[in-house]
Amino acid sequence: MYYIVGEHGMSETNRKGFEDCSGSIGIFDEEEWNSELELLKEFSLRREDGDVFFCKLENHASYLFGMFHIPVKKKERKSFNFAVYILKDRLIFIEEESYIENLVCGMQKKIGDEPYTIGQFLGDFFMTLVEEDTLYLASLEREIANMEEIILRGETEHFHYRMLGIKKEISRLYCYYSQMTDVGESLMAWDGACSRFIERVDRMKQEAQSLREYAMQVQDVYQSEISIHQNNVMKFLTVVTTIFLPLTLIAGWYGMNFYNMPELSWKYGYPVVSGISLIILIVCLWFFRKKKFF
Repeated sequence: MYYIVGEHGMSETNRKGFEDCSGSIGIFDEEEWNSELELLKEFSLRREDGDVFFCKLENHASYLFGMFHIPVKKKERKSFNFAVYILKDRLIFIEEESYIENLVCGMQKKIGDEPYTIGQFLGDFFMTLVEEDTLYLASLEREIANMEEIILRGETEHFHYRMLGIKKEISRLYCYYSQMTDVGESLMAWDGACSRFIERVDRMKQEAQSLREYAMQVQDVYQSEISIHQNNVMKFLTVVTTIFLPLTLIAGWYGMNFYNMPELSWKYGYPVVSGISLIILIVCLWFFRKKKFF
């Protein structure tokens, strides 16, 4: 698809209008772009090292060339890649699918008939790329908050796996926003019309950093809950050990079976020792209960 931006906003055009007019925008898929190499032979979209997993804008003598990997932000959507050539009077997008085409078509409906420039289009285009990111970051924050509530309720099953997934997602977004910040600075040096985009991406980068710290705090809460649980278990074992320690002493003492121990031949020896053991048990239980050890 081809578009022209100018005094009457943004309008769709044909191939001839794209080639002849300044302020034109062309969107190609890879097959179309391969057939257009005669127009710009020095450009090439394909990379020798495979797929793109970064966002980068390179500054050349007469143009900017960028390759972008936009991460998925909803479960029902997937990540997408595209490349862009930014010249003084035109833009060329190359993509594998039709995401950029649909995005630019939606932008055209919002622009209206006011005068419009390539620089304004670039600013609005990159702003549209991160338009839903604020809501997505808010959903991640809610997910972390829900995990914190689950921990406080004592439901810690599979916590590490879930938190690891969230931390990896936040790290991925933080890296993405850092790269997009560099892209915005390159665009500012080229045209100067992307200041709002830089401010937006910088805010989302800070938000991602805040979410990373929040996730670490929740993980610390989890570790504290695990420590408290382990301390309770150790306290219970200590109480049980302390209660049965006197009984173990009595059992060991009378288990020696020396010949001259008078209790061995006394007919009331067994009931008396059993009663003493019961009394010791009751006294220990009463003492620990009074001290609120259990």
